[in-house]
Amino acid sequence: MRRVVITGAGTVNALAADVAGTWAAMAEGRSAIGALEFAEVERLQIRIGAQVRGWEPEARLDPSRLSLYDCFTQFALVAAEEAMAQAGAPAGGPRWGSVIGTAGGGNGTVNDAYRAVYAEGRNRVHPFTVPRLMNNAAASHISMRFGLTGPVFSVATACASSNHAIGLAFQMIRAGMADGMLAGGAEAMLNFGGLKAWEGLRVMSPDGCRPFSLGRNGMVQGEGAAVFVLEERDAALARGADILAEVLGFCMTSDAGDIVMPSAEGAARAIRGALEDARIAPEAVGYINAHGTGTAANDRTEATAIRTVFAEPPPVSSTKALHGHCIGATGAIELLACLLALREGVIAPTAGFTAPDPDCPLDVVPNTARAADVRVALSNAFAFGGLNAVLVLGR
Repeated sequence: MRRVVITGAGTVNALAADVAGTWAAMAEGRSAIGALEFAEVERLQIRIGAQVRGWEPEARLDPSRLSLYDCFTQFALVAAEEAMAQAGAPAGGPRWGSVIGTAGGGNGTVNDAYRAVYAEGRNRVHPFTVPRLMNNAAASHISMRFGLTGPVFSVATACASSNHAIGLAFQMIRAGMADGMLAGGAEAMLNFGGLKAWEGLRVMSPDGCRPFSLGRNGMVQGEGAAVFVLEERDAALARGADILAEVLGFCMTSDAGDIVMPSAEGAARAIRGALEDARIAPEAVGYINAHGTGTAANDRTEATAIRTVFAEPPPVSSTKALHGHCIGATGAIELLACLLALREGVIAPTAGFTAPDPDCPLDVVPNTARAADVRVALSNAFAFGGLNAVLVLGR
């Protein structure tokens, strides 16, 4: 089977509107979580999040096409532009495609449409409401922008969406179904309706995200996108592309248990399966980017899963305390932390950490980034619905 590498990366998130800025913020351990600013935020119980500030799509995208783009599509397109520029704009066509993960799709468009009909009493919604809100909008617009006429689709597996998207892109290239793919995730759920729905689950923290820390009290939501150029290794080398990392393995499992409560057994099977797919021994892993949401159940379960697979776990950190839990985009944004470790030798910290939890006996790189020689990194994503997706990357 063919080897698959990453030759381009792009992002928009609360830390920065590019990869360099995101890496700098991660290395500094600087959190972007703060007070939310949007209509009717005062009606929410949870009023903090990792919001993309000062977003001006007119300056980044064709203004004549903005009426077609929900915010999640805007984020995805800008991230894809950066990724393709870094990759050297490899050829598109029928051997190239795109797969973008998202949980909520055009959630802002849905929120605006409901507000127009129910709050403002209008009898019409925007004529592009359906093409804006559909989950495949971001992948489709990326394909149009870069002439990708191969496999193009979206993946919606809640918080594992973008890891599934990247993993499926990897598998298609490895198997010869495609030569290159733009893959990642995008989410823009920070609006009144989106957060009001999440409040109902009672998993949101009112005062901060503290993954793996004793006394943690929930997740904090974020937004944004990250997109990567994946391509066949020999072709990338032939055209002189700068290889950011190699995708070594991928595994996806289902707990087939509870719709919201995670399973350590299911997570462990995904981690072990990804390592087996990569033909990598556990002791070769130098860093794990954890799902690490900051909820009591998730962090405890994930720590158990990691301890099940690794006799002596490597450093583990959750960057959600920096950029928030970006739901369907979170795995893609967190993959940037894996690239930071592999490329720059810097492990991003678990911010907000106050005290060790005996139920999470891991080296979580608390509060301060760490220099390390990382040659293999794991990215974990475990979603509501019991869906698990783990990626293995190599230097």
